[in-house]
This record gives sequence, C-alpha cells and structure tokens, in this order.
Amino acid sequence: MVEYRILTCNEIEKELFKDFNRRQVVNDCWRRVNGEWVIKSDPFIDDWSGEDYEFLVKCLKNTVNTGGLVLGAFCGGALKGFVSVESEIFGGENRYMDLTSIHVSEDKRGQGIGKALFAAAKEFASSKGAKKLYISAHSAVESQAFYKKMGCTEAKEYNKVHVETEPFDCQLECVLEI
Repeated sequence: MVEYRILTCNEIEKELFKDFNRRQVVNDCWRRVNGEWVIKSDPFIDDWSGEDYEFLVKCLKNTVNTGGLVLGAFCGGALKGFVSVESEIFGGENRYMDLTSIHVSEDKRGQGIGKALFAAAKEFASSKGAKKLYISAHSAVESQAFYKKMGCTEAKEYNKVHVETEPFDCQLECVLEI
C-alpha cells in the first residue's frame, strides 16, 4: 500500500532519501536534430551522488518555503517517490506552473506511483490558477514515454532558465482540465 502526503520543511532532510534509489539505466534519448526529434543512442547510468541529494534537499525546502507543493509517496514508511511544483505562475497566457521534480525509486517503478504523483501535481497547479504544468524532462526514451502517457506535449513556450540549465532535457507542457 502506498501512502501519499505533503511533506513539511522539517521532514525534508537527506535521511528521508535513505531508501530511495534514483538509479536509471539509459540507453536511448530523444534529441533535436535539424529541428526534428529523433532517438539517439546515448548509454549512461543516471544516479545521484551525496551532493546531488544535498542540493535536492535545499531545492525541495525552498519549494515548501515559497508556497509550492512537495508530495511524497511512502511504502512501509519509506519514501519511494515524490513530486514538486513551484508556486509561481509564468509564461503569459500559457499560465504555467513548474513541475520541478517527479521521481520514483527504481524498485517501485511501473506500479502507478508516478501516475498518482503526476495527477496530484496537476490538481495542485489547477487549484492555484495555472492552465498548464511546465516540465523540463529527462530525455531518456522511457522518461518521455511516461510523460506522453500523462498527456504531455512539447511546450509552446520554452523556459530559458531550464533550457540553459539542462540543454538535453525535453521542454514539455501538460494542459490542466479546469
């Protein structure tokens, strides 16, 4: 059974992630070549270091402190997934809210946790007046398949900061049913 709950700033510490495994084996990624999206071989293992977790904790605490959402998925008391959505609306008429992270532990993928977290992110953004979620998403074929299944399409308007920070990410949006 999975328990979903909003995380407080005090809970968000490195220790929270002790049972969380970010590891993702990537073989193929989507890349834009001459204006077209194509799949390219780019094998690597994506995993987080101790410093990455420290940076994540800092970012998630900031999200909570600025009125955003950080929701955790717990199995047997262990964090196995989380999503974060920033509170600021941007993008003019697109009225985006930034889904800054959504991750499911390697041992729990494919069990519906990501889908539930994504639905909660959409609900939060809609309740705050956004029209769309904005996602700067990992370009791995498997990650992009998840986002497509969630109804995401290429963003109409790119967020310059995300593009500069993660140039290989795919810039996506998801229209919210209001």
